[in-house]
Amino acid sequence: MDTSREDVGIAIRSALLDKGTKQKFSLFVLIIISITFIFLETIESKPISYIRSFIKDTIYRGALIASAPSKGFGSMTNSIKNHIKLHDNYLQLKKENSELKNDISKSDFLELENSQLRKLIEEQIASDSNLVSARIMLDKQSPYINSFIVNAGSNKNIKNGMAVLDGKNFIGRIVDVNFFSSRVLLISDLNSKIPVIIEPSANQAILSGRGNNRPTLDYLPKKHKIQDGDKVYTSGKEGIFSPGLPIGEVRIVDEINEVLLFSDLNQITFININLKIAE
Repeated sequence: MDTSREDVGIAIRSALLDKGTKQKFSLFVLIIISITFIFLETIESKPISYIRSFIKDTIYRGALIASAPSKGFGSMTNSIKNHIKLHDNYLQLKKENSELKNDISKSDFLELENSQLRKLIEEQIASDSNLVSARIMLDKQSPYINSFIVNAGSNKNIKNGMAVLDGKNFIGRIVDVNFFSSRVLLISDLNSKIPVIIEPSANQAILSGRGNNRPTLDYLPKKHKIQDGDKVYTSGKEGIFSPGLPIGEVRIVDEINEVLLFSDLNQITFININLKIAE
């Protein structure tokens, strides 16, 4: 059974009657606008086309402007995320770079230490004496005290009075022995007195420490013939050390016979201890 026009009209009126006055007007206006737009779409004329194009452009531009804040916010959010990610990557790379530098430093240090140990081994092989290598644990340097604490003691047959060498150069003697450590009195110490011989004059003297790297020659004969550059060796007198261990060379400063040591006592890490005592 077909619905008559009167039934449709009754239905529309019923819908309008169920709403308030403002809602009725709004619904009516929307219907009129929709019908107008539909009607305008069917009309093909230049003025109407211009109007239609203007309306569409306005809607499209308005939609673009309306969507700009959300797009901008999204772009800003992505930029912040990328910046945070980039910063995290930078921190990670910085950490890895620091670790690599530490590894390189450790490798360089180990290589240096190995070269020093190889040098000690070669010296022990080349030497006729019985040498024991040790590492300096403590370095006591002051104007009055000059000594080393080394990590070798009676466990390696170390005894008081044994000569201590830096390479082949004499630098001091053992004065205190413990089971795992010993103290070395350096020739620069104020309490150090070493019998020496000067070449080529063959004059004998006592090398006295002064608290620095230039001990002095005392008790020289009155008519000695000593010049700058003369070499100083242990004399082996009194049965303390083996003779002929190199110490340094003479430097005459203000009529004082100083000895410039062959070894820099501030740059020593490993030493050799001569187990052979002069007889």
